[in-house]
Amino acid sequence: MASEISLIQEAAHMRHGSNIGQPLTRREGVLKVTGQARYAADNHPHGMLHAVMAVSSIARGRVTFLDVRAAKDHPGVVEVMTPANRPALAEDPDAKTNPFMFRLDVLQNDEVRYANQPIAVVIAETLEAATEGAALLSPEYDALPPRIGLDAGESFVPQAVGVGNPSELRRGDVDAGLAAASKHVDATYETPAQYHNAMEPHAIVATWDGDALSIDTPSQGLALAQGRIAGLFGISPGKIHIRSPYLGGGFGSKGFMSGPQVLGILAARLVGKPVKLVLRREHMYGPVGHRAPTRQRLRIGADGSGRLTALAHHARTVSSSFDDFFEPAAGASHTLYASPAIATSHDAVRVDTGTPLFMRAPGEATGSIALESAIDEMAWACGMDPLAFRLRNYAEVEPISGKPFSSKALRECYAQGAERFGWSKRQPAPRQWRDEAGLLVGWGMGTATFPALMFQGEARAVVRSDGSGVMETGAHDMGQGAWTALAQIAADGLGLEPERLEFRSGTSDLPDAGIAGGSSHTATAGMAIHNAGAAVIAKLADLATGDERSPLFGAGNAGVVARAGRLFRRDDESRSESYADILGRAGLAEIDARGQGAADPAAQSTYAMHAHGAVFAEVKVDPDLGQIRVTRLVGAFAAGRVINPRLVRSQIFGGMIWGMSFALHEQAITDRRSGRILNANLAEYHVPVNADVPALEALMIDEHDRHVNALGIKGVGEIGITGSAGAVVNAVWHATGVRVRRFPIRIDDLVTAAASG
Repeated sequence: MASEISLIQEAAHMRHGSNIGQPLTRREGVLKVTGQARYAADNHPHGMLHAVMAVSSIARGRVTFLDVRAAKDHPGVVEVMTPANRPALAEDPDAKTNPFMFRLDVLQNDEVRYANQPIAVVIAETLEAATEGAALLSPEYDALPPRIGLDAGESFVPQAVGVGNPSELRRGDVDAGLAAASKHVDATYETPAQYHNAMEPHAIVATWDGDALSIDTPSQGLALAQGRIAGLFGISPGKIHIRSPYLGGGFGSKGFMSGPQVLGILAARLVGKPVKLVLRREHMYGPVGHRAPTRQRLRIGADGSGRLTALAHHARTVSSSFDDFFEPAAGASHTLYASPAIATSHDAVRVDTGTPLFMRAPGEATGSIALESAIDEMAWACGMDPLAFRLRNYAEVEPISGKPFSSKALRECYAQGAERFGWSKRQPAPRQWRDEAGLLVGWGMGTATFPALMFQGEARAVVRSDGSGVMETGAHDMGQGAWTALAQIAADGLGLEPERLEFRSGTSDLPDAGIAGGSSHTATAGMAIHNAGAAVIAKLADLATGDERSPLFGAGNAGVVARAGRLFRRDDESRSESYADILGRAGLAEIDARGQGAADPAAQSTYAMHAHGAVFAEVKVDPDLGQIRVTRLVGAFAAGRVINPRLVRSQIFGGMIWGMSFALHEQAITDRRSGRILNANLAEYHVPVNADVPALEALMIDEHDRHVNALGIKGVGEIGITGSAGAVVNAVWHATGVRVRRFPIRIDDLVTAAASG
């Protein structure tokens, strides 16, 4: 395992300059493609048993019978865990003591709150025996009619949306602005429920040794998971060791401990042996979060010159019957377009579903597809090119707050993206353009934005007497390349060539790197690493500059620079000394220091901090069959300092593909009679495959931001989805002349409209 959580970076790119900004390949890439990377479910401790969940086939009611005897009599079955024999917890799983805590279903009673809720766990010697035992439970229910959909019950205004954000915000007089407008758009858009569907399902391998717990599980927040487990089981966090070197995707679903993971720990406690529990694909549709559906009404007014006079964005969403997370969709209208009057609001309905939670660009993804569609509709109403209309309403300060932006290169994104795409050749009217095969061709665009967030993180840096270095932080790599990018920052911070640096990450016994969410991880963990490196170099410099035997004596901290394992005098670089010589003379085997990364409250209160981008899409539509094919996507993004352009481009591509998927593919379909999701699998829950992915191009616009953090890092994991979905939707309108406001766009939406037209 030690070799898996240590990185030795290649030195070639650092020989003549900073390691930051170099397009290094993923350091774990070879391990992954050769099958050597060990994911959670790849672990098999001695004596391990297998656990399989039995889940509810109803969405509301209670379990009245489980045939536990039949399951236990099955060959290989060791135990069946139900509410009757589940080990006790020290903390109520339905308690909430902070905004990042969500209620769990861990067999606390016989109540059923959603379909696919765990109702029992079968533990057996083999996976097959556990699976067959779960089928033998043959549950019976006292079922109630499920409450499903955006109109399932009486709506209410939640106290907050997202995590602590106001459900309503207002600036200026929207009613007056709409009354004064000469052009109006009043349109309602609907987005469906979506599910994360990471390649790696949620999994846990849990082993108890007395009151000490060892866990292998995918996690986007090791310290958060450690704290949650500690509270539930009444043990010290120091007694819990979590290993999570690799994640096969998370997208927000692995940011918090879920009920199934806790059930795996409980099962191990019940039987006194290591237990592995891996979710089946269909079991991921319920207990581990998803993106809630929305219905969004946008009312926009513009004057005769095409300038906005008012923008009102209202979003309805759903949450579960027992918890509170509300998709902050209307918040997408806070930051992009200059309007003297803006109002955003939310209401919600409780339904019988697993609790919706964070999913890539929560709020921004759902809100931006509606906002960008409405902006496109207004551009057409004003007789303006969509790009010209957006430039006419370009926001020089954040519209909802009036704060100046810490940096904003969106104009450059528009200009470079449009030039690369060839936007100037676009024909204004829809349904006017066909290719040589007779397919309708459409071009559309969307603006991308996502906040530049930072949480709190910590790192420990070490310089050894042999001149090598170590950087430790409990960071998370869910496929975005964190190990590589963070190690690049570490190498620069320690002034070492990368082959002299060992980078340790992915376990809970390392310093807390913060959560990998909100596109904040590189900024948070990166600043902790940067500061840890600076702190240990400062200690090293103190040793040298205070020692009369050193050629650096008297230089002082401000007078030295670290590079290639040596300290150099700034005023005379011919005078230098190696780390090894400094520590050797001091008689030290190593020297270490810690560093923290956190947002600057003063800067956050002064500036609006966002990444920006512009996405341009080309689609082709069969005029008779309504089949849609995205043929080109070009995006231009300004996201602060780029640590590794190769990895950033990969993240942007992933977001752009997901935006295309949002517009054309993804939708969870719920049976209103049973409350069950009908397409809870990767065959019928449609996501793009290679054949669906068009020519992709992502341009990174150079942007320097000295306010977001000392390294100038913004996030890129989520911004790609926010402009791409709207760009595809708008391109479909341009190709067909049919404005679809319910997503994903279906073939019958276009064919029916064409037939009626």
